[in-house]
Amino acid sequence: MILAYFSSLDPTALVRALPGNVAQGIIWGIMALGVYITFRLLDFADLTVDGSMATGGAVAVMLIRGGMHPALALVFAFLAGMAAGFVTGILHTALGIPGILASILTQISLYSINLGIMGKANQAINVDQYELVASLRYVTAEMDVRVLFFLRMIIGAILLIALLYWFFGTELGASIRATGCNPQMASAQGINTSFCKVLALMLSNGLVGLCGGVYAQYQGSADVNMGRGAIVIGLAAVIISEVLFEKLCAGRKMAFAFSLFAVFIGAILYYVVIAFVLWLKMPSDYMKLFSAVVVACFLSVPYLKQKYSKKKKGAVKV
Repeated sequence: MILAYFSSLDPTALVRALPGNVAQGIIWGIMALGVYITFRLLDFADLTVDGSMATGGAVAVMLIRGGMHPALALVFAFLAGMAAGFVTGILHTALGIPGILASILTQISLYSINLGIMGKANQAINVDQYELVASLRYVTAEMDVRVLFFLRMIIGAILLIALLYWFFGTELGASIRATGCNPQMASAQGINTSFCKVLALMLSNGLVGLCGGVYAQYQGSADVNMGRGAIVIGLAAVIISEVLFEKLCAGRKMAFAFSLFAVFIGAILYYVVIAFVLWLKMPSDYMKLFSAVVVACFLSVPYLKQKYSKKKKGAVKV
């Protein structure tokens, strides 16, 4: 029976699915960068991303349907995400609402706002009518179109990493990083920590909104639920990158740039694993559960490694 199961698997089907999964990994890597900013740099559990991603997609699709160029629509998707992050930041810093509750409130309110933007639960765009920045049809097109698409996506990812690396090297970016490391010490040094938190949340959700705009173009539609569970995918990409590339990123001159690049690799690996699981004919209904298990496993790795090291040192001393 096991032999019959493995003989039914078609390796070529997995190979055919990989380009689409790699493309999705690059797109979701943009969102993972936003999660990295709040989760690692700011030490802020931001659940706004589940709503701001759909906001970015909704804004991009409606502007494209209104006649705006798809590339320009992504700018407004980024700004829409920044607005969502601004609301979360103000709720947290100005009104004193705990971060996770502030992000949940914003996420819930964005559901109604996204419905208002689109007028209904989902809106589609004709992929043949517009020169989209990203589209599934580019992945399945002729080889020259496919190569050009992936080259454009890779260059876009590198430019985005370079911009973030430059920004967090400025005085303002360093202030955000200092706020995340030690808010009390940063405040004692004259840094406006509340402003830094709001700015970081705006930048993070701006990236998530940008991801939503690109992903909506890729799949040819925006849906009010398209960002549901996005935080899990973002965390998975961040944690996978840290566990697999920890030694590569640590102690190097451009360690922060390597960390940002590794987040994209983590997102791609996550979707490659998803493709492999689906190829094994696992029920697609359990993908959310699988994602949660993957994140839980990778989150536990640093703790288990540390615990094992302490146990090993204790045994050596005895």
